[in-house]
Amino acid sequence: MKIRDAKQEELVFIREQRVAAYLEHAGEIPAAHWQALKQAISSNADRHPGAELIVCEIAEKIVGSVVLFPAKTDAYEGQLEELDYPEIRMLAVSPEVRGKGIASALIAECIRRSREKNHEFIGLHTGEFMKQAIKLYTKHGFERLPQYDFEPANDGIIVMAFRMSI
Repeated sequence: MKIRDAKQEELVFIREQRVAAYLEHAGEIPAAHWQALKQAISSNADRHPGAELIVCEIAEKIVGSVVLFPAKTDAYEGQLEELDYPEIRMLAVSPEVRGKGIASALIAECIRRSREKNHEFIGLHTGEFMKQAIKLYTKHGFERLPQYDFEPANDGIIVMAFRMSI
């Protein structure tokens, strides 16, 4: 397993892989919410100034990715105030390789990079319907921060905030 920064020429593949990884949720949420989510994870938000697009490779094949947004960034395009700590966004692992520690390795890399920059905390947001992701994040020590929850599509689906001390 190799963790590294993504290359520019890998962006299209990474975004397609991200959509494929999130596709399992399409049937759990209203179609309009899925379309908004799909657009967000396919957008060029992963190239936001200061954002780090990180991939995991196994046998020279990208099997997962994550974006680490710097502190004090509008990572959610006006949905939320800028936070004083980095944010993990768009964590995705190819469905066929789940359960091999790829997501945990990507989370650990984000924590390592944030710690190197002397941040006290690292945060993330995830849809309330992403039950496995919530279990993963709480297993890693992330705690709920409901005051930073938001409802992006005004459809009753909450994007839940989490943060951990590093």
